[in-house]
Amino acid sequence: MADLPLDRPAGILVKTTCVDFPGHLAGSFFLKGCNLRCPYCYNRELVIGFENISAAGSSQNSSTLSTIEELFAHLEKRQGILQGLVISGGEPLLNPYTPLIIKKARELGYLIKLDTNGTLPDELEALLNDKELHPDFIAMDIKTSPARYANEICNPSSPFAGKSEYWEKKVKRCAEIVAAYPADKREYRTVLVPPLVQKADIKNMAELLPKDASWQFAQFRNENCLKTAYNDILPYSDAEAAELIEYARTFVKGAMLR
Repeated sequence: MADLPLDRPAGILVKTTCVDFPGHLAGSFFLKGCNLRCPYCYNRELVIGFENISAAGSSQNSSTLSTIEELFAHLEKRQGILQGLVISGGEPLLNPYTPLIIKKARELGYLIKLDTNGTLPDELEALLNDKELHPDFIAMDIKTSPARYANEICNPSSPFAGKSEYWEKKVKRCAEIVAAYPADKREYRTVLVPPLVQKADIKNMAELLPKDASWQFAQFRNENCLKTAYNDILPYSDAEAAELIEYARTFVKGAMLR
């Protein structure tokens, strides 16, 4: 960890947010690298062409990416003003910078929120079992029915592409790990992507969640999608989204549109 370069593009820095860390004014850092290829993902430069982070150079446009040095400088400057730091991605559980960021932010007095895609239970458990790295808040994505991850969410180059049982087991285990957190220190998140989130999917996802879950839905943005065909898909109307969320509330009362 000590050998990781701090002066190379590592992620997207959002200097201030009042919505990403419930109840806290925070900064967010979106790290490069992800094991999924969600077709609707709009953080293309964080996902495409991910290589060894410590390697010099990059095949992707890094003009919008900040270094770890810049992140740390921002946290020091905003110390006493911001209360928390959100570590997101990509998938931060895959990124070697994540432990370094957590330790530095903690030294400066920040609370830590971790965003995860919910497919890496072993890595998540290892982080939670480390007293120095244990996040104060966890947000887990639920993309669609767990059985659909194998063919519609995972990276096609993954050795587990097409293997539904593998992904169902991983997502279920992550949901259980997050459920062990106090109810006010966790949330589950779903983007309302019309091809991926319909009533049957909501029912299947709800079966994984604790009854006291905060289940935060967001509208789909049909722009800059990883799979370009998704740019032509219209988001749900407000009425359609409201109907789906009302249906989700029949299973989890804390379902709402963020």
